[in-house]
Amino acid sequence: MNKITVNDVNFRDRTALVRLDLNVPLDANQQITDDRRITAALPTVQKILADNGRAILCSHLGRPKGKHVPEMSLRPVAEHIGSLLNKTVAFAEDCVGPEASNLVGKMAAGDVLVLENLRFHPEEEKNDSEFARRLAGLADIYVNDAFGSAHRAHASTEGVTRFFNQSIAGLLMEKELTYLGNALSEPQRPFAAILGGAKISGKIDVITNLLDKVDMLFIGGGMVFTFAKAVGYQIGDSLLEEDKVELARELIAKVQSSRAKLFFPTDAVVASEISDSATTDVVPIEEIPDGKMGLDIGPDSIELFRRELQQAKTIVWNGPMGVFEHAPFAKGTFAIADLLADMTDAGAITVVGGGDSASAVKKAKLGDRLTHISTGGGASLEFLEGKELPGVAALTDSPKATEAAV
Repeated sequence: MNKITVNDVNFRDRTALVRLDLNVPLDANQQITDDRRITAALPTVQKILADNGRAILCSHLGRPKGKHVPEMSLRPVAEHIGSLLNKTVAFAEDCVGPEASNLVGKMAAGDVLVLENLRFHPEEEKNDSEFARRLAGLADIYVNDAFGSAHRAHASTEGVTRFFNQSIAGLLMEKELTYLGNALSEPQRPFAAILGGAKISGKIDVITNLLDKVDMLFIGGGMVFTFAKAVGYQIGDSLLEEDKVELARELIAKVQSSRAKLFFPTDAVVASEISDSATTDVVPIEEIPDGKMGLDIGPDSIELFRRELQQAKTIVWNGPMGVFEHAPFAKGTFAIADLLADMTDAGAITVVGGGDSASAVKKAKLGDRLTHISTGGGASLEFLEGKELPGVAALTDSPKATEAAV
């Protein structure tokens, strides 16, 4: 973490454009069903207000594709932020233009204004320079606390930084970069990574980047079966990426020549359908019968993973072990969540890389027992892949980081 943060700045008499990730789920009645991303961003807003600064909050919500979609308005989010802060929060019907400018002009110290959905303008995702300039013109300092959008070079995450003297990392951004960064660069060892999810194609770069960093690599989820096919196992009707079988063989060979010790499931929970009422069996991973699909890791695999993982001091987890959305195939994923919670209690560093893994942890009600749960699915995945995140790279380096580089 080598960027200037909000703790390095006094916002007194300043107006901050604060990019947040307020992309929260709404039900049919426009009620927020999960406000974790909002609550995670509040400390940054509260710091600005405590300094007697003015906070202009902007974000996207959903994928309106450059059009005004009433169901994707940020108005309900603005109201919810007001209730959490226990103060009136103003709302602008557009993120640029006369109304936004007029409302900004009326702001006093300690005021909060939420702008309408950035993606109602196609220029946002195109990283249009003029749109970025208009956004930047509303404020005199920029804060990015939207780690979940940091892997996108959009107008509000990258383009606006060209129009500010300082572009600051928010507290959530700092937390994300610190935990994910330390896990990869300065882990307490042994260092283990658990990778799951449906397809090997989505985790190729993660596996490759982690091979020389981790001591143990655990593979679960649907992508297991492409690896299983690569070594000649019978996988029945399990998910298979035919065009990635040879790649799977190459990855296995790379692991064998790396520092990492590789662990695959030894058994699988199988069924002929994916449903809450499915009839299941447990079979060896190499003997899945025709007509059956492997949909979760089995009890022997859970015990193997538990036994080996208990040695780890740092664990990064990205991707579920099975189709955890359906009860018959959720045991493996929840067992991993339980184990990580217990290991955190025992002093291990546990980092969950957002997305489905974070949803599983929430469903298991274990979020407060893990070291860090990332708010960014795609961003955390690209970070684990070793890629530069445009929204992070565009932020102002701290003087200490600049001196160290010299």
